[in-house]
Amino acid sequence: MAGVMVQCIVLVALVCFVDVKRVLGDIGTATTYSPPYLPTRCPGYDQDQLPVNGLFVAAGSSIWDNGAACGRRYQVRCLSGSKRPCRDGFVVVQVVDLCRISPCPTMAFSEKAFDALSKISNTKINIEYQQI
Repeated sequence: MAGVMVQCIVLVALVCFVDVKRVLGDIGTATTYSPPYLPTRCPGYDQDQLPVNGLFVAAGSSIWDNGAACGRRYQVRCLSGSKRPCRDGFVVVQVVDLCRISPCPTMAFSEKAFDALSKISNTKINIEYQQI
Protein backbone atom coordinates (compact mmCIF):
# COMPACT_ATOMS: atom_id res chain seq x y z
CA MET A 1 0.00 0.00 0.00
CA ALA A 2 2.85 2.40 0.85
CA GLY A 3 4.44 1.71 -2.56
CA VAL A 4 1.25 2.75 -4.36
CA MET A 5 1.06 5.94 -2.30
CA VAL A 6 4.66 6.84 -3.19
CA GLN A 7 3.95 6.21 -6.88
CA CYS A 8 0.91 8.50 -6.75
CA ILE A 9 2.91 11.28 -5.09
CA VAL A 10 5.68 10.96 -7.67
CA LEU A 11 3.14 11.03 -10.50
CA VAL A 12 1.44 14.15 -9.15
CA ALA A 13 4.82 15.87 -8.72
CA LEU A 14 5.82 15.04 -12.31
CA VAL A 15 2.56 16.40 -13.69
CA CYS A 16 3.03 19.63 -11.77
CA PHE A 17 6.59 20.12 -13.02
CA VAL A 18 5.78 19.27 -16.64
CA ASP A 19 3.01 21.91 -16.81
CA VAL A 20 5.20 24.75 -15.46
CA LYS A 21 6.11 27.36 -18.08
CA ARG A 22 9.24 29.45 -17.93
CA VAL A 23 8.38 33.14 -17.61
CA LEU A 24 10.77 35.80 -18.91
CA GLY A 25 8.62 38.94 -19.19
CA ASP A 26 6.11 40.77 -17.05
CA ILE A 27 2.93 39.03 -15.92
CA GLY A 28 -0.57 40.43 -16.37
CA THR A 29 -4.13 39.65 -17.36
CA ALA A 30 -6.00 40.02 -20.62
CA THR A 31 -9.47 39.93 -22.09
CA THR A 32 -10.94 40.89 -25.44
CA TYR A 33 -12.86 43.96 -26.49
CA SER A 34 -15.20 44.29 -29.40
CA PRO A 35 -15.56 46.81 -32.25
CA PRO A 36 -15.98 49.62 -32.87
CA TYR A 37 -12.29 50.22 -32.25
CA LEU A 38 -12.45 53.88 -33.23
CA PRO A 39 -12.13 56.53 -31.94
CA THR A 40 -9.12 55.83 -29.73
CA ARG A 41 -7.15 57.76 -27.12
CA CYS A 42 -4.00 57.49 -29.26
CA PRO A 43 -3.39 60.17 -31.93
CA GLY A 44 -4.61 59.50 -35.46
CA TYR A 45 -8.30 58.90 -34.95
CA ASP A 46 -8.74 56.98 -38.18
CA GLN A 47 -8.54 53.45 -39.52
CA ASP A 48 -4.91 53.97 -40.61
CA GLN A 49 -3.67 53.84 -37.02
CA LEU A 50 -4.88 50.25 -36.58
CA PRO A 51 -2.40 47.60 -37.71
CA VAL A 52 -3.52 45.98 -40.96
CA ASN A 53 -3.07 42.50 -39.46
CA GLY A 54 -5.65 43.27 -36.72
CA LEU A 55 -3.24 42.44 -33.89
CA PHE A 56 -3.64 45.31 -31.45
CA VAL A 57 -4.53 46.06 -27.83
CA ALA A 58 -5.97 48.71 -25.59
CA ALA A 59 -3.58 49.33 -22.70
CA GLY A 60 -4.63 49.06 -19.09
CA SER A 61 -3.58 51.75 -16.63
CA SER A 62 -0.52 49.75 -15.51
CA ILE A 63 1.13 50.13 -18.94
CA TRP A 64 -0.69 53.21 -20.36
CA ASP A 65 2.00 55.60 -19.07
CA ASN A 66 -0.08 58.77 -19.67
CA GLY A 67 -0.38 57.92 -23.37
CA ALA A 68 3.30 57.11 -23.94
CA ALA A 69 2.23 53.51 -24.59
CA CYS A 70 0.64 54.51 -27.91
CA GLY A 71 2.42 52.66 -30.69
CA ARG A 72 4.42 50.41 -28.38
CA ARG A 73 4.69 46.81 -29.47
CA TYR A 74 4.57 43.85 -27.13
CA GLN A 75 5.34 40.19 -27.57
CA VAL A 76 2.66 38.33 -25.62
CA ARG A 77 1.84 34.74 -24.78
CA CYS A 78 -0.97 33.12 -22.87
CA LEU A 79 0.11 31.42 -19.64
CA SER A 80 -3.13 30.12 -18.17
CA GLY A 81 -6.84 30.58 -17.70
CA SER A 82 -10.05 28.78 -16.92
CA LYS A 83 -10.57 25.59 -18.97
CA ARG A 84 -7.02 25.70 -20.44
CA PRO A 85 -7.63 28.32 -23.14
CA CYS A 86 -4.03 28.93 -24.22
CA ARG A 87 -2.73 28.45 -27.71
CA ASP A 88 0.99 27.84 -28.16
CA GLY A 89 3.34 30.58 -29.23
CA PHE A 90 3.63 34.33 -29.05
CA VAL A 91 1.68 37.16 -30.66
CA VAL A 92 3.08 40.61 -31.37
CA VAL A 93 0.56 43.38 -30.74
CA GLN A 94 0.56 47.18 -30.90
CA VAL A 95 -1.04 49.54 -28.38
CA VAL A 96 -3.67 51.70 -30.10
CA ASP A 97 -5.93 52.82 -27.23
CA LEU A 98 -6.55 53.13 -23.52
CA CYS A 99 -8.68 50.31 -22.17
CA ARG A 100 -12.37 51.30 -21.95
CA ILE A 101 -13.73 48.32 -20.05
CA SER A 102 -14.08 48.09 -16.29
CA PRO A 103 -12.35 46.56 -14.52
CA CYS A 104 -9.58 46.81 -17.04
CA PRO A 105 -6.93 44.09 -17.33
CA THR A 106 -3.32 44.76 -18.27
CA MET A 107 -4.34 44.55 -21.94
CA ALA A 108 -7.66 44.31 -23.76
CA PHE A 109 -7.08 42.55 -27.09
CA SER A 110 -8.81 43.06 -30.40
CA GLU A 111 -10.90 40.02 -31.24
CA LYS A 112 -8.37 38.84 -33.83
CA ALA A 113 -5.41 39.23 -31.46
CA PHE A 114 -7.24 37.44 -28.63
CA ASP A 115 -8.19 34.56 -30.92
CA ALA A 116 -4.49 34.13 -31.73
CA LEU A 117 -3.75 33.60 -28.00
CA SER A 118 -6.83 31.82 -26.68
CA LYS A 119 -9.04 28.98 -27.90
CA ILE A 120 -11.89 30.38 -25.78
CA SER A 121 -13.28 33.82 -26.57
CA ASN A 122 -14.68 36.22 -23.96
CA THR A 123 -12.64 34.85 -21.07
CA LYS A 124 -9.91 36.23 -18.85
CA ILE A 125 -6.40 34.86 -19.32
CA ASN A 126 -3.07 35.32 -17.62
CA ILE A 127 -0.35 36.56 -19.93
CA GLU A 128 3.36 37.13 -20.13
CA TYR A 129 4.34 40.24 -22.07
CA GLN A 130 7.52 41.99 -23.06
CA GLN A 131 7.97 45.27 -24.89
CA ILE A 132 9.90 44.85 -28.15
